[in-house]
Amino acid sequence: MFKTVLFPVDHSRGSQDAAKAVAEIVKFCGSRLIILSVEDSGEEAEAHPGLSPEVIEQLLTSAKSTFSEWGIDAETLHRKGKPAFCICDVADELQVDLIVMGCRGIGLTEEGAADSVSNRVINLSPCPVLVVP
Repeated sequence: MFKTVLFPVDHSRGSQDAAKAVAEIVKFCGSRLIILSVEDSGEEAEAHPGLSPEVIEQLLTSAKSTFSEWGIDAETLHRKGKPAFCICDVADELQVDLIVMGCRGIGLTEEGAADSVSNRVINLSPCPVLVVP
């Protein structure tokens, strides 16, 4: 069903909460799991300067370790750019069947919808997107 699952991660609570859903889907479908972290090159990068390449690599290593504890082998990717566009580009490039991601809830208002990465991914994705609240 879902041969390849893409799981974009960051330091948000939503990303952490989505990990269990990802694990269940990957185990049920026997999917290949790709964990992606995007180093934001836009305005967000200036607002969150602590997200250095080293911090992102630590995040990816930690996520891979967590999935390994659950018996899931995962691949990791680190990209730089605008998060929503990078996520969709990777999904297209790797022919991903499903993107599973958490949300922060900022897209629930009209003002927040424009800033919501998950909302942008839903609108741009070349494949189905599961957003875990």
